[in-house]
Amino acid sequence: MSVLFSPLRIREIEFRNRVFVSPMCQYSAPDGRPTDWHMVHLGSRAVGGAGLVLTEASAVSHEGRISPDDAGIWNEAQADAWRGITRFLREHGSVAGIQLAHAGRKASTQAPWLGDRALTPAERGWQPIGPSPLAFSEGSPVPREMGIADIDAVVAQFTAAAGRSLDAGFQVVEVHAAHGYLLHQFLSPLSNRRTDEYGGSLANRMRLAVRVTKAVREVWPERLPLFVRLSATDWVPGGWDLPQSIELSRALREAGADLIDCSSGGLVPGAKIPVGPGYQVPFAEAIRREALIATGAVGMITRPEQAEEIVSGGRADAVLLAREMLRDPYWPLHAAKALGARVAWPKQYGRAG
Repeated sequence: MSVLFSPLRIREIEFRNRVFVSPMCQYSAPDGRPTDWHMVHLGSRAVGGAGLVLTEASAVSHEGRISPDDAGIWNEAQADAWRGITRFLREHGSVAGIQLAHAGRKASTQAPWLGDRALTPAERGWQPIGPSPLAFSEGSPVPREMGIADIDAVVAQFTAAAGRSLDAGFQVVEVHAAHGYLLHQFLSPLSNRRTDEYGGSLANRMRLAVRVTKAVREVWPERLPLFVRLSATDWVPGGWDLPQSIELSRALREAGADLIDCSSGGLVPGAKIPVGPGYQVPFAEAIRREALIATGAVGMITRPEQAEEIVSGGRADAVLLAREMLRDPYWPLHAAKALGARVAWPKQYGRAG
């Protein structure tokens, strides 16, 4: 029996297996609205057998986008555009999930294939915001330091976006607190130099991430799962690290989170990251053990046997694949065959199974 291809139940949602599609930005949503590209991109992963299909980071506000053409969920037109996609995902056996995000100081940048650089106002750029007036990198704009009213507004934006996500047919919501975006910026002392109740001590730096999670949980039905994605470490001395992530994960569990999606890095450029197969799995294992919460493992998970070992060994409850899913949308079907798991192919593709 394959554990990877056994069902996973969280609250009242049962995932058909533990292979999840990780959020992958497409930078291809004019006015924040997903298009036919997103239907095919996400829909093919559902047809390919994934248990959960998460959208790319979807901005909770206009200024919270990474690029001008990021997907969003800050208005009703965007929610309407997601409905057909969520319906298709569910019809083909996957749970539909959305990642809610705010880019903070990493906002207003060009799509990667166009240079991945800061944009000027003439190029549809805008003024980013952040916990402190510290630029992400040389050449990046200095963000406007957020006041308490700005912080309250961000909490309200995440809350409203969660409500729209429910209306759009999503069954899982994930709060993005990783990869150097706004909530991560508040967590790390490398980007947060505040002296008020949102800076300084660990409890203060955690305050916004916990507050957002609580606020989302209040509008997200008790029957539906809530995930949080964390960067478990900045990979920089004096920055955010695993012990702090464990403490935060305990607080997030109390705030209503059900699973921690364990990634790393992204806060500062030039961090020395020991990239290799499964290099982030120890974070998921430690958080699962120490914070007593379900976890998802990510990062260079490519082989069926590798993914099976992670979940069967109790190192994580699920694996989230990104680049490997770009290479092969049908990875779950192929992995099930390799592991000897009995998984039905879509009837239209049955002759190839």
